[in-house]
Amino acid sequence: MQTTKRRIINFHGIGEHTQPLEPGEADYWLGLDRFCYVLDRIAAHPDRELLSITFDDGNISDILLAAPQLMKRGLDAEFFVLTGRIGRAGSVGADDIRSLMSMGMRIGSHGIDHRDWSKLPAKDLDNELNTSKKVVEEICGCTVRSAAIPFGRYNARVLSMLRNAGYEAAYSSDKGSADTLSFLKPRTSIRHDTTDGMLGRILAGHMPALSRIRRAAGMTMKVST
Repeated sequence: MQTTKRRIINFHGIGEHTQPLEPGEADYWLGLDRFCYVLDRIAAHPDRELLSITFDDGNISDILLAAPQLMKRGLDAEFFVLTGRIGRAGSVGADDIRSLMSMGMRIGSHGIDHRDWSKLPAKDLDNELNTSKKVVEEICGCTVRSAAIPFGRYNARVLSMLRNAGYEAAYSSDKGSADTLSFLKPRTSIRHDTTDGMLGRILAGHMPALSRIRRAAGMTMKVST
């Protein structure tokens, strides 16, 4: 089977947040105008078919702002929700998740409570992976096959338990291109301080040689621990 290298672009919240944010989370929120600009760049990119879009956390902006703008440009995305936040102020509810699906979007798990999976005891990690999967499946009425790793922190145990829980893909935050046939799929998150030049390199899949070496070394270190 032939493999394909994709660039996976990840977003978090869009517009003004209405809920308290975790430390560092504000760096990953984009104003609506900036978000639309990034989507325009993606939609017009010559490698558009090699670009994928994801969203983490299940913020209410997913359904109110992100999905309508995606549809306007003929784009789709996969939304990874935190099941512990479903229905809370500032987060999507079950009906919102079903609406996203009806708009042609895909839904995956981001766990329950946005915890560092690499540091959790096995029992707690098993609960994060399996319970969240079941909750999303009950809402969506279909099998959940993908998970996004909170904070991008993982190790060999996390990946093994993801597989054992029935996931077929795990999305990280390692940047660079992702092999479509690989279980672990690196993504690049767009931050509020991502410049136009940086965005162009991200969409083109350009990564300096030294950065590629460091990325490979970092990923190898994670999966060997």
